[in-house]
Amino acid sequence: MYGRKMNVKVMDGSELPRYAHEGDAGFDMCLTEDCRLEPNARAIVGLGCAFEIPSGCVVLLFPRSGLASNHGVTLSHGVGVIDSCYRGEVSAPLVNLSCDIVNLPKGSRICQMVIVPYVPCQLVEVDELTDTERGTDGIGSTGIE
Repeated sequence: MYGRKMNVKVMDGSELPRYAHEGDAGFDMCLTEDCRLEPNARAIVGLGCAFEIPSGCVVLLFPRSGLASNHGVTLSHGVGVIDSCYRGEVSAPLVNLSCDIVNLPKGSRICQMVIVPYVPCQLVEVDELTDTERGTDGIGSTGIE
């Protein structure tokens, strides 16, 4: 199933995060207390766990699609980045994009956490970059298909 181990500190009253299904890339993160979001309101909510993220990896927090599409609640920053040197409780900044008040009870699954390796790079300043077929054509330049 899953090969790599990661140390997790679970805060009082919280549960160890878990994958919903075998083979899932992300595991669900849940609220540690009830949360009420007025329309267009934001809140930073605790997720009840701290992680010892393996060196060479980063944790990415993604919104849960059902919460966003059914209730208009998503992560206010799109995708969260948690570096391997951070040891505090993971939290999530939520935003209610709907016109309705949304009440989320303690234990609600609000985002998914995915652990991915990354490639550290040494940045080298140059005057020119190598050319490609696309070149410097920006957003929308490849057309709509």
